Amino acid sequence: MTDGSAKDKITGKAKEAMGKMTGDRRKEAEGKTDQAKGKTKGGIGDAKERAEGVKDSLTGDDKH
Repeated sequence: MTDGSAKDKITGKAKEAMGKMTGDRRKEAEGKTDQAKGKTKGGIGDAKERAEGVKDSLTGDDKH
């Protein structure tokens, strides 16, 4: 989670909580959207790492 996904998740949780406390449904939804964006970024990063691992195992490149 070094690609900003953690920041998006934390920011999203804060916005969602603030929206719930103030009754601001738009802010709450925005927070949920930010959290989903963070999860997506994290998933893309994980998929990239797995793809690189497969490539390395096929080519015998163990630099990582």
